Amino acid sequence: MMTLKNIAARALFIGAGVVFYAQSAWALLPIQHWTEPSGAQVWLVESPAIPMVDVQIDFDAGDRRDPAAQAGLASAAATMATKGVRAVGDAPALDENALGEAWADLGASLDVSAGKDALSFSLRSLTEPDLLDKAARLTARVLADPAWPEPIWQRERARWSAAIRESRTRPGTVAGDAFAAAVYGGHPYGQRVTEDSLAQIGVADLAQFHARTLQACRARVAIVGAVDRAQAQALVATLLARLPAPAPCAPLPTVPEVQPLAAPVQENIAFDSAQAHVLIGQPGFKRSDPDFLTLLVGNHILGGGGFTSRLTHEVRERRGLSYSVYSGFSPGLNAGAFAIGLQTRPDQAAEAVRVAREVLARFVAEGPTAAELRAAKDNLIGGFALRIDSNKKLLGNVVNIATNGLPLDYLEHWTQRVEAITAADIRAALQRKLQPERMVTVVVGGVQP
Repeated sequence: MMTLKNIAARALFIGAGVVFYAQSAWALLPIQHWTEPSGAQVWLVESPAIPMVDVQIDFDAGDRRDPAAQAGLASAAATMATKGVRAVGDAPALDENALGEAWADLGASLDVSAGKDALSFSLRSLTEPDLLDKAARLTARVLADPAWPEPIWQRERARWSAAIRESRTRPGTVAGDAFAAAVYGGHPYGQRVTEDSLAQIGVADLAQFHARTLQACRARVAIVGAVDRAQAQALVATLLARLPAPAPCAPLPTVPEVQPLAAPVQENIAFDSAQAHVLIGQPGFKRSDPDFLTLLVGNHILGGGGFTSRLTHEVRERRGLSYSVYSGFSPGLNAGAFAIGLQTRPDQAAEAVRVAREVLARFVAEGPTAAELRAAKDNLIGGFALRIDSNKKLLGNVVNIATNGLPLDYLEHWTQRVEAITAADIRAALQRKLQPERMVTVVVGGVQP
């Protein structure tokens, strides 16, 4: 008789042998979407080549929902969710070690994380029926019945606080915190976890947060793997069975919008470091913004394309002011920041800032050249397959579609939409979104004026 570990090992070996076949087909697989009786929203991609399934369950309970005095609450809940489950009915309590052993026995894994927009539970399991059923039932317990053990929270909070104190010895952390505070103002995206905010979080707060936010009717479930719709519906029912499912589902409070900058901000922060850390930027846009792909291509040319970008050419290659320089947008359910980042010698910081600003202002005013646009399109379109070359990557794309209300055929038409973007489109989108004369500039470790 084969044990669960034997079955898991054999199926993983078989799956590894067909991975290359599966990668060639994923781009053509349709995304199915429906609403469960509980109110949960489900997105499914049937990928039958590998006997494995990846599931991500998201709740609108990320960092943007943290009370200001308890910054880190969502992340704390994510950390503690896998530290034990309480006894319910015939199911015994499991501490963190017993949970780890249970996942190892199943050859499955469950990761819990909190980002700025979501609290996420990510399950990976083989689809052998007995294995998948046990993995789903164990996930359901983690979702609904976390134990919140006080001694473990005390330990994790102490570790986290120590890490925060250590991070403040690094100029990059200091620059990032100052930049976020200046760009986002009082918006939750700008909140940073501190020892004081962690001290305000107790296990009772974790339990209340869990009860307030984790309800079946608020779940967004993305599934990629060797399951059909009927199997996916049964899987979702098992995963969410222990969560409350009120009807109707009460709406969550509205999160305020990120406000535009009223004026430029300059912060020069003294710091004893070999390199000055520079961040320049402003609030950007939501991920659902119709300009997203246009700005993706534009930013690839400006500073997102590595050594081929305009910022790299002007700041690094022509002037030798920095080994690396980049730009990027970080859109979410609210407007994320646009940022240019670089490191340079402290005595060169002012010059590096001047050049980066000039490059940005010219790019916003004029847009890309025909040659820059063609090279960016070739790179992005040529690399599209790498965005979906594993179940996990494809799952991330499905989650993106689910979270931001994108059309189900978004991936199918991605390359055509990128190809259709013009230089005029990029210039117009940049001018709608960026104000080079009204940005935050943070310099940590540069020569003080």
